Amino acid sequence: MTNSQELLETLPVAIYTTDAAGRLTFFNQAAADLWGRRPELGVDQWCGALRLYWADGRPLAHSDCPMAVALKQGKPVRGLEAIAERPDGSRVRFVPFPTLLHDESGQLTGAFNLLMYVTERYDAELASARLGAIVVSSDDAIVSKTLDGIVTSWNAGACNIFGYDEGEMIGRSIKRIIPPHLHREEDGILARLRRGEHIRHYETVRVTKDRRLVNISVTVSPLRDRFGTVVGASKVARDITERKQAEELQRLLLEELNHRVKNTLATIQAIASQSLGRARSPQDFVTSFSGRVQALARAHNMLTEAKMQGAQIDDLIREHVLLGDADRRISCSGPTLVLDAQSSLHLALVLHELATNARKYGALSTPNGRLALAWEVRRNGEQVLCLDWKESGGPRVGVPKERGFGSVLIEKTLQGHGGEVEVRFEPEGVSGHIRMPLREIHPMIGTVAPGTHGAPQGDVDVPVRQSSDRRIIVIEDEPLVAMDLEAQLADAGWTVVGVAGTLEQARKLVASAECDAALLDVNLAGRPVDELAAVLRRRNIPFAFATGYGRSALPAGFREGPVLSKPFSSEQLGAVIGALVVRNERVVPLRQKTV
Repeated sequence: MTNSQELLETLPVAIYTTDAAGRLTFFNQAAADLWGRRPELGVDQWCGALRLYWADGRPLAHSDCPMAVALKQGKPVRGLEAIAERPDGSRVRFVPFPTLLHDESGQLTGAFNLLMYVTERYDAELASARLGAIVVSSDDAIVSKTLDGIVTSWNAGACNIFGYDEGEMIGRSIKRIIPPHLHREEDGILARLRRGEHIRHYETVRVTKDRRLVNISVTVSPLRDRFGTVVGASKVARDITERKQAEELQRLLLEELNHRVKNTLATIQAIASQSLGRARSPQDFVTSFSGRVQALARAHNMLTEAKMQGAQIDDLIREHVLLGDADRRISCSGPTLVLDAQSSLHLALVLHELATNARKYGALSTPNGRLALAWEVRRNGEQVLCLDWKESGGPRVGVPKERGFGSVLIEKTLQGHGGEVEVRFEPEGVSGHIRMPLREIHPMIGTVAPGTHGAPQGDVDVPVRQSSDRRIIVIEDEPLVAMDLEAQLADAGWTVVGVAGTLEQARKLVASAECDAALLDVNLAGRPVDELAAVLRRRNIPFAFATGYGRSALPAGFREGPVLSKPFSSEQLGAVIGALVVRNERVVPLRQKTV
């Protein structure tokens, strides 16, 4: 072996030589490793590989390989890439550099070939191409930035989510899409990246080009150069706004369900309490209470079928007056009308009371009796349902000596809606005229969170002051609950100086009522009571919220106030109202200086 061959043998790159006919005359160990075999010198021609392929995988004959072409054409070949297959079936990519050798006279004596191993480079390029395709086609925002927060790449997903195109963001600070109050968050992330930390899946908020806020889930990874130094960061952000909205909607629906269930339980509790207090006998209580609960259940069934959007008035009449069957004694006339959910429940109870009385004592208690129902909608600044109830042909009717719970329920229910009822007991039968303002369905404003609260924190088990000079107002849109509150407060020695069931009524009441305390429903037919709470605070009137929601549904700025959780017991009511009295008495007003 010559000195030059010894030198070539030590090189880490594959090298071999041929004679002028292309027969191999020398190869080093690196070439043997690349081919996976040791070819026979003077026999193997052009190349030592078992098989050859073009870069795209097509078979390549040895006689057409770059070394053969260079020897045949008498000039070097550059820029081609080929694949060598080893005996074990594995393949390696290489780039050949065949160079012709001549003697002193210029006669071709052979060739020298250097084979650059490029499999790793190809794999890296392929991986980079795959990654590039993923980045380009991804719906997620994939962004890179420097350690100073300057954007260096911006994919189509980022354009779609944030609204800025590539030219508007590359070279600009990433803080362009970060709300000002979260800039410190970004500074903290950059500091962690400089330490080489990965930030995995944290949720935050970003701002789009059109100033919308979007919820995103972000993963941030440091970018390193070939020496391992962190030189930047790669961020992957996924838009989770729809998921967040779905979660919030689910939470709202669950809390709304919780609120409705508690309101319904409070209503049933009020029905039980008031029915028992006015029942002539245990059997009378069972009959009246069961009938009212069944009426409530039938109304809820109708609303459930309509996805709580409301009920048609003729369906309510069919269910609670006709009792589902055709009755020739009853005639109905009026326009098709859909009532909101709360109005439907309350009108259902009113119709149940009127129909029950008619079947027990009135026109429908005899075969020849008649009942005529007629309704219309009148518009005079607001829409008002006017319903006329007229019985005839039944037993002679006289004015009752005392008012039963049914009459009180009808009156209080309609008053809770800002309406009224006029009932006349005429000899030929009972007649009545009902007016009920029709409200729009208002969405629940604000967010709610799980959790219920009963008696206020701090003072507990404080009895209601048994004093007739204590005056209180009740703001509650469930008439039966309001009625029960009024009765319990009266039993405890309080004077209820006003009851309101609508926002309009409540505004007048809280502005003018002379009272020592107030009970305030969290919303009135879905409308917030923030302004009412503010007025009570300005007037220095202590108050508690009555609600089936948690504290997060309370008006902002009032979430630490006392809460009466529905349904409630008389003891819980006493604790809450008693705490209001004690708290108010601890505030000693400053005496004004006389001049």
